[in-house]
Amino acid sequence: MTKQKKFLTCDGNQAAAHISYMFSEVAAIYPITPSSTMAEYVDEWAAAGRKNI
Repeated sequence: MTKQKKFLTCDGNQAAAHISYMFSEVAAIYPITPSSTMAEYVDEWAAAGRKNI
């Protein structure tokens, strides 16, 4: 039985947000322009109840 890998194309902010969200209990992000989407992703996932840790 082999698991199929899932690939996702994303930008650096989404990749960083994914890793930081999955391994953190608390996220304090100051939303400056280049990394604003990172804070938006984390906020969206938390509001949706996405599981982390």
